[in-house]
Amino acid sequence: MNDATKRELKTIACKIRMGAVTGVFNAKSGHPGGSLSVTDVLTYLYFKEMNIDPKDPQKSDRDRFVLSKGHTAPALYSTLANRGYFPVDELTTLRKTGARLQGHPDMKGIPGVDMTTGSLGQGVSTACGMALAGKLSDASYRVYTALGDGELEEGQVWEAAMFAGHYKLDNLCAVVDYNGLQIDGKLCEVCSPEPIADKFRAFNWHVVEVENGNDFDQLEAAFNEAKATKGKPTCIVAKTTKGKGVSFMENKASWHGSAPNAEQYEIAMNELKAQLSELEGE
Repeated sequence: MNDATKRELKTIACKIRMGAVTGVFNAKSGHPGGSLSVTDVLTYLYFKEMNIDPKDPQKSDRDRFVLSKGHTAPALYSTLANRGYFPVDELTTLRKTGARLQGHPDMKGIPGVDMTTGSLGQGVSTACGMALAGKLSDASYRVYTALGDGELEEGQVWEAAMFAGHYKLDNLCAVVDYNGLQIDGKLCEVCSPEPIADKFRAFNWHVVEVENGNDFDQLEAAFNEAKATKGKPTCIVAKTTKGKGVSFMENKASWHGSAPNAEQYEIAMNELKAQLSELEGE
């Protein structure tokens, strides 16, 4: 990836993080930690990888995305807004009564949302169904889904993995946002799903392990490998940083589901604005 493209993606990701934090702050509730860790994956998908058109959200040949870890909706909403599906200003209405930006994605009310999610494990299952439908209809679209590492504790995830491997859904790419933390603490201490990569391989998936899932060069290589893989679905296990981009949130399980107060919000936004200013000044 050339430097100009990388800088552009970093700039977009910074704006998406600002939108996600703003949404959670205005809602006084939400999930900032995992939203910030998965932001770079969403940025790459929506601004580089996927065949989509904000002016025609339901076009039949579009690539599909399912946020299986639906609680990180603030990141998805900010991504969609910055991509042009709806106004960025609407992010301040997150979780407000009567607003369409609910606490979890809603495909019936929000442009660009391909599947309603929230109950962990169900999103990846519906992504499998979408991929199988594409295969049966000889469609060109690909299906992408993002899972949380804590979500892998759900048995339904492994039922879906078995299904996808059995039907050789090579138009399906799952990304595990592997930040190592969940609401109750460290993943390895709560209920470790390790070895993650070996488990997916055992279900006949091709696996790409990404050492830094917040790095666009590494993400590009992983998604290119996924597209080139035939006869198997692909799982990208991407190690990320919980709370990425906001210093006091990084690698803190306490920010899994906590909203910043006014003082914390100001600090977070000042940090992100400084990052944005540096990127735009390069």
